[in-house]
Formats: sequence, C-alpha cells, structure tokens
Amino acid sequence: MGTILKTLMFDQEISVSLLDTTDIVNTAIEYHHLSPLSAAALGRTMTAVAFMASNLKNQSDNLSVTINGDGVGGSIVVCADSALHIRGYIDQPNTELPLNDKGKLDVAGCVGHRGRISVVKNLGLKEPYTGSCNIISGEIAEDFAAYYTYSEQQPTGMALGVKVGVEGKCVGAGGIVLQPMPGASDENITKAETLLSNFGNISSLIETLGLDGIVERFFEGVTFERLTPVYRCNCSKDYVDRILITLGEKELYETVEKEGKIEVVCHFCPEKYTYLKKDVDILLGKND
Repeated sequence: MGTILKTLMFDQEISVSLLDTTDIVNTAIEYHHLSPLSAAALGRTMTAVAFMASNLKNQSDNLSVTINGDGVGGSIVVCADSALHIRGYIDQPNTELPLNDKGKLDVAGCVGHRGRISVVKNLGLKEPYTGSCNIISGEIAEDFAAYYTYSEQQPTGMALGVKVGVEGKCVGAGGIVLQPMPGASDENITKAETLLSNFGNISSLIETLGLDGIVERFFEGVTFERLTPVYRCNCSKDYVDRILITLGEKELYETVEKEGKIEVVCHFCPEKYTYLKKDVDILLGKND
C-alpha cells in the first residue's frame, strides 16, 4: 500500500499533496519484471495518476492516462479509480539506457521527447472528460504539470521520483504536488514555489525519511488528511468472458482448433485466463 497526505497551506490558498508509492512501484516491478529504467518511468506515472485519483469525487469515478512518446519504452498506460486502486503497464518492461548527463536513470529517453499525454476521466456524465497535452520533456513530472496547466487550466508544481536499489527493488518512490486555489496571492504562490524547490530529490527523501519524516522536517505543525492508494487490478473472468463473446463463435472455435486453447493474459497483472473447447462451449451456452 502507498500513502497520500493532503492539506491546504499558506492561508489555505495552496493545495499540497505528498505521496509515497514505493510499495505500488514494487508491485509493478514484481508483476511486470521491470528494469530499473522502466520501473522509474512507469512508477512516476503511477504516482501522478494516484494524485489525480485522489481528487475524484464519486464512488464510480475512474480515469486512465496514456503517454505515447517516441522513447524506447513505448507507451505507458495507467488506470485508477476513486477507491485509489492503481494499475499500469509499460510496453517495453525491460528497457535499458545509459545514465543521463546527471548520472541518473534516463527517464526522458525511455518516455521520449515528442508525443502526447492523454487523460480520460469517467465522472458519471453522459460523455467522459478527455484532455491531452504534448510531452514537454519526457521526465513525466513536467509533462503532468503542463497537462494541468494547458488542459485543465490549473497551474501545478510537481516533483516525482523513483529510486531503484542494486537488487532491482524500489527503495523510494513518490512525489509532491502543489496547486494554487483560485485567487491565491502572488506572495503565497512564491512561498509554494520555494517549498517545492526542496524536493528535487524526492525519492531519496522518501527512502531516508519516509513521509512522516518529510512532514516533520518541512511541514512542522501542519495537519494532513491521509489516504491509502494500492496497486490493484480489476480484471476478472466475467470481464474476459464478455470480451471473448464479442469475437463471435466462428473466431473462438477457429482459435481453439488452431492453438488448442484460448489464453488471455492481463496487461496489468500476471493473471491468465485459459479457455479449452469445453470452456468455449459453456461460454456460448452449448454445453447441454
């Protein structure tokens, strides 16, 4: 499980969210056998999406984010709901590149410098909300900040980080997100920018201090609301059944005859669903 801490600061004019997503990233590493670079790219995206999900209002609300860049990692897809169930994958889970000129994982090279970030929110309306923005840097935090600014007209400061240890396990992942409320003063926005400047190494701070230690060091006396995101896939046999039925009887039986079975592997978790001919018979109501 992860942790999200949320509060208002600076005369209640600046929204502050702190996130620790270390466990969520480690679940993704376990499920997808991620390289450190792919873990960093997917982990930063899952952290940003966990923040977005924390602002969903209704029980049935959910969202999905797709980053389609020209980097070696391919597309990144992350979905979440109002219960803070997060799941995601990256097209190329084993991507590796040399360290960048700062000696850090080259997340921008993995994501790419050109492409788009797209967001779809299902908020119980007749049509889902959709928004998109060009990739700004491929570092993900800057890209989500640009998305909020250009697509949702919400100025946003964001720092994200994922630190992977020598054994391939995430030792610190999370972020901080600052957003001014409508009518926030220039003075308080400047205070927020100064606060954000402390978190260029957010993953190392999470590794060494944890969120409670970060609060003690940088937010003494501030009260936070605490939320608990978790990596959880919502796949099920019923869902796969419905998808397979849409393929039609002819294609289902031809696949079974050719392959001996139909095997469906979830993109988001290791779950596999296997259908033999007898299972297709039951699926199509032909087991009498």
